[in-house]
Amino acid sequence: MSTSDPISRVALKKTTPDVSAAMGALHGAAVSAARDAKVEPEILELVRIRASQINGCAFCLDMHTKDARSQGESEQRIYALNAWRETPFFNGRERAALALTEAVTLVHDGHVPDDVYAEAAEVFDEEQIAALIWAATVINAYNRIAVATRMVPGGYQPAAK
Repeated sequence: MSTSDPISRVALKKTTPDVSAAMGALHGAAVSAARDAKVEPEILELVRIRASQINGCAFCLDMHTKDARSQGESEQRIYALNAWRETPFFNGRERAALALTEAVTLVHDGHVPDDVYAEAAEVFDEEQIAALIWAATVINAYNRIAVATRMVPGGYQPAAK
């Protein structure tokens, strides 16, 4: 079958509403934990975008780049996020969060190395590290849902402020 002739995919929210609701509740709890731990909202969007880049999730990239821009994130930083190590655009906290996000996302490749965790522990307290791990875990789960079900990007609009 060619990619121009896609097969219909399951609508998870409709087919398994209880599980979908539980996923939404997990997302809400992770957002609350990050807010309570005082993790900057800008860092959370960078985490979501970076994991979505790694996972090739067009739907989540569309959503979270729009959310980041609506929160004041610069186009330059969004465009350079895939090469964040080679740019001067990200501060130490952002770099530590991005490294941790990459390690969690690519857990099969190094199992979150001690040096990555230690770098995060230098700039984040335990509650913040926990919140970042949850944020990375939740976006990775959403990436897998969106990719597996071929959610179509383009229609998402951030909530009005």
